[in-house]
Amino acid sequence: MPRPDRYSGFGLIELMVTITLLSILMALAVPSMGAWIRNNKIRTVADSLQNGLRQAQTEALRRSRQVVFSLTNSTAPQTSLTATDDGRNWSINVVKLLTDDNNGVFVASGVLGAVGSDVQITGPAAVCFNSMGRLVANSNTQVSGSTSCDAASIPPTYNITLPGADRPLRVLVALGGQVRICDPNRSLSSGQPDGCP
Repeated sequence: MPRPDRYSGFGLIELMVTITLLSILMALAVPSMGAWIRNNKIRTVADSLQNGLRQAQTEALRRSRQVVFSLTNSTAPQTSLTATDDGRNWSINVVKLLTDDNNGVFVASGVLGAVGSDVQITGPAAVCFNSMGRLVANSNTQVSGSTSCDAASIPPTYNITLPGADRPLRVLVALGGQVRICDPNRSLSSGQPDGCP
């Protein structure tokens, strides 16, 4: 029986070259993957904030009552709500009528902080929608912990950023009630519909 002159398989040099090439590719991919993850966190928080604002507007239309959307750090806003400018959660409450004995009725709440840890949100603590779904100023919302929707914050702008991310986002609410996400690094135009005005 003849002996083979050469064995098939990988040699040590071929294995070392393969591992080196994979290491180089991984070193190039890891930084861009980290930026992608940070940008994705910003997008997730912006989507959650936009959905909360739209739900508040829809509740105002559905109930034909004024509704207040509040940012809060409270994890149980249905029992203890304190509105804050940089809250990690949001809450929707119906504004109390003058003839009503109860405080504002709690409608819904949502989470911002858990979906994007370390994401920074700047904007007004409260936004009020009238019964037609449009923005309105209200100096006394009759909602415990959310005292006013300031006229100076109309129309409201929420800036969403994260250190190390290269794509901050902004959530805008127009006077007529339109809620949209835009990119503050771009100018709104027909070629860039995702830009901010």
